[in-house]
Amino acid sequence: MSLADSDRELVVSELGREPTRAEAALFENLWSEHCAYRSSRPLLSAFDSEGAQVVVGPGDDAAVVALPGEEGEDATYITMGIESHNHPSYVDPFDGAATGVGGIVRDTLSMGAYPIALADSLYFGEFGDDHSKYLFEGVVEGISHYGNCIGVPTVAGSVDFHPDYEGNPLVNVACVGLTNEDRLVTAEAQEPGNKLVLVGNATGRDGLGGASFASEDLAEDAETEDRPAVQVGDPYAEKLLIEANEALVDENLIESARDLGAAGLGGASSEMVAKADLGARIELERVHQREPNMNALEILLAESQERMCYEVEPENVDRVREIAERFDLGCSVIGEVTDGNYTCTFDGETVVDVDAYFLGEGAPMNDLASEDPVEPETDLPDADLAAAFDAVVSSPNTASKRWVYRQYDHEVGVRTSVGPGDDAAIVAVREAEQGLALSSGAAPNWTAAAPYEGARAVALENATNVAAKGATPLAAVDCLNGGNPEKPDVYGGFEGIVDGLAEMCETLSTPVVGGNVSLYNDSVAGPIPPTPTLALVGAKEGYDAPPLSAAPEGDLVLVGDLGLADDARLGGSEYLAQFGGSDRFPELPDDPAALIETLAAVADDDATLAVHDVSHGGLAVSLAEMVTEEAGLEVSLPGDDPAGELFHEQPGRALIQTESVAVVREAFDGVAPVVDLGTATDDGTLSVDLGDRTIETDAAEIRERRATIERGLE
Repeated sequence: MSLADSDRELVVSELGREPTRAEAALFENLWSEHCAYRSSRPLLSAFDSEGAQVVVGPGDDAAVVALPGEEGEDATYITMGIESHNHPSYVDPFDGAATGVGGIVRDTLSMGAYPIALADSLYFGEFGDDHSKYLFEGVVEGISHYGNCIGVPTVAGSVDFHPDYEGNPLVNVACVGLTNEDRLVTAEAQEPGNKLVLVGNATGRDGLGGASFASEDLAEDAETEDRPAVQVGDPYAEKLLIEANEALVDENLIESARDLGAAGLGGASSEMVAKADLGARIELERVHQREPNMNALEILLAESQERMCYEVEPENVDRVREIAERFDLGCSVIGEVTDGNYTCTFDGETVVDVDAYFLGEGAPMNDLASEDPVEPETDLPDADLAAAFDAVVSSPNTASKRWVYRQYDHEVGVRTSVGPGDDAAIVAVREAEQGLALSSGAAPNWTAAAPYEGARAVALENATNVAAKGATPLAAVDCLNGGNPEKPDVYGGFEGIVDGLAEMCETLSTPVVGGNVSLYNDSVAGPIPPTPTLALVGAKEGYDAPPLSAAPEGDLVLVGDLGLADDARLGGSEYLAQFGGSDRFPELPDDPAALIETLAAVADDDATLAVHDVSHGGLAVSLAEMVTEEAGLEVSLPGDDPAGELFHEQPGRALIQTESVAVVREAFDGVAPVVDLGTATDDGTLSVDLGDRTIETDAAEIRERRATIERGLE
């Protein structure tokens, strides 16, 4: 990739001369889709990012949100960030995924926060494909290795398989951190004369051109040709950097900070000063390097990992160096903040001299054509019910993800109250005596079938997940993944997921406080489905929550539509993915905000024994997931439309096991229907009566069905 002719003309007009080689490379990377959001920024104004709880919104390395009821100097803040590492994870699944974790953790550090939780949402081609398995195993290994080594628990996430990810998997990683008003740092430079200090690993030649690489379709030979664009991580250095950053923040030594990610030192340092309409003077030869004979462009643009750029007052530089040395980290004073241009010299020669704001914000936006998606017709398969139950419950998409999360240390940090495998994780924020519920994911089947409605459903499902644990939504960040936006049908689908996600989050009064856009996820296999990963947090008093698993006593009700013949819609369902056909996407509840608020309250009621979100795989999968060796369920359904009743995937529904159905009915009166389904047993069996037929199984058989991933990787 090189600087486009139209962009070069704009740069020449601004500079009054031809750009140097280093300047051209800087513009190429910082004006790439990955950094400048040239195709998506015009759409992002759809998101509501404001709220009383929002301290720092979009535009910084991570967002900052105050926990409910926390005011003044003693307020507890959380940070939220999410990023993609899609193309690198295709080329090198282990390092690509690992450095995705490292990058989002450093985004957290740059806000003066300590990372307390990770969530990863992963998307691959069909599970039966050998190459998809190779990518899957490598990505999970990379995430687990890096996260475990740095001591940050991976507590939530999702894994989806879909044929359209075959040539371009997605790796989306979110991080939550903890800080307060006194410790808060931003990426906006503060004062001319302050020094710019680079702390962390030495700079090498890895990751050169990573930002521009992320803004291209993947070629057939990407796994070999693009490997130099993939960074190599060192989690042990990152752990040292985490602790050094904590010490620097403790002593109030940092004026502003930026993680060195896309476009390396050039990206981080220029963005810091551009935010304040300032400049910088950098001497590139001062950067500590690990490879000999590096040139100016390599030093400027290498995306070597585990590095931070700090703005430091001159009198504090020696103390910063002392702390860096204590943690065995490199430290270079590379320049200073100025009130002029952004300039870089190398061995006395000026190689960059540009206006920082123009470099960071001057990229023209793209005006792209779009086509509205076609609404699918109804063409339903005639599948045997028992075979359909087996296929849907054992699908890799709905099967147990235990093989994945058992590789992650989700207990480190001793904050995890509810770990992976549940609807949402809960992390204890003891500083505020609150539990933070976290859910992250998307639904490729939904958004492939109906981008706008599917994205609305993704937001509602994540909110339902946290409400099922008794928490109310607080804020969210998104990772918007799409194919080549220059294709009108692809861009139309991308517009749909942006608008749908924005609409539902606003309806739920959940500000979208930050995010990431990843386009050009296109390969010789075609474009990916439009994929709006949402990482949503909710807050609650205390750290306890009702379990997902059934108790051996109590009544079971469904909150939401059962899916009878006159209103069932199977569009986007795993049932159709398994057996073919098409249908319209389900309608969403009329008042989702009231539903979520009520569900959170009922989940915390003393009479509630268990709560489980109903979504992927429909009622069949959710019932199967609740059954254990000690607790079974006897359920009766009308059987008028058994496929619709068992497999439709309208979000915003939940199974509630309770000692008092009356309490549930009263709470949801006028909000959502409450349907009696049956009772619990103590024999570990699942019996679903569908009028003239019955599906019977038990916990052992369900466990065997749901072990699809473990079996497939043996």
